[in-house]
Amino acid sequence: MFIVSEPRTAAEFDAYYALRYEILRKPWNQPRGSEKDGEEETSVHAFIQHNDEVLAVCRLQMNDADTAQLRFMAVAENQQGKGLGKLIIARMEEKAKEKNATTIILQARENAVEFYKACGYEVLEKSHLLWGQIQHYLMRKKL
Repeated sequence: MFIVSEPRTAAEFDAYYALRYEILRKPWNQPRGSEKDGEEETSVHAFIQHNDEVLAVCRLQMNDADTAQLRFMAVAENQQGKGLGKLIIARMEEKAKEKNATTIILQARENAVEFYKACGYEVLEKSHLLWGQIQHYLMRKKL
């Protein structure tokens, strides 16, 4: 059974950021540090860990009083398709509701759009092309 929790220790945060880098940045030759931004301290972080290995991560930030945003969602390649992404999203949706958000948005990579649709998100528009290579779509879910 997998449990979603929040990283607390420096070692947990290091492992959390390491997975974000490995999945979301390294394959596109982006530098270390690009897996973080200026919203880390004010956001909610969640991860799934098993035997000290981080398997999935996600961050929730509040964009305004009503709108939350999922960012930096990643599942280890050898763990994809096992329901970990759905578990972590459900936890983040609970956290957003606790913060009185009525809507969650996200920027989905093209290869993840169907996953987010299965979680109840709708495509609003084709948005940016990250690094000139990865098409993104703005998606939304009403809570």
